[in-house]
Amino acid sequence: MRDRARHSALGARRILAWVLVAGIGYFAIQGGEYGTVELLRQYFERRAVLRAIDSLKHTVDSLGRVKQAIATDPAVQERIAREEFGMIKSKELLYRFAGPEDTSGTHKQP
Repeated sequence: MRDRARHSALGARRILAWVLVAGIGYFAIQGGEYGTVELLRQYFERRAVLRAIDSLKHTVDSLGRVKQAIATDPAVQERIAREEFGMIKSKELLYRFAGPEDTSGTHKQP
């Protein structure tokens, strides 16, 4: 009877030791401020931010080229003057074509 009780106590201690080891292992992997899940979230967030930065760099480069063209290219300056401001050269006529009339009763701003 004593052997059975002693054997049972040893079994309980082994189970407790394994639970303790498993708990320590889990805390080593997942615990603390920067667990595995948090590190993975930060990794994917960093990749998304780097992609956004790269995209913005391309946009800035493109806008820089447009700015340079506007400042130095007479053809670009003339196109903008004609398209955006409706400017014409001397001895030119400007024709403006009206779109279809709005019959819905609401007024649209151009």
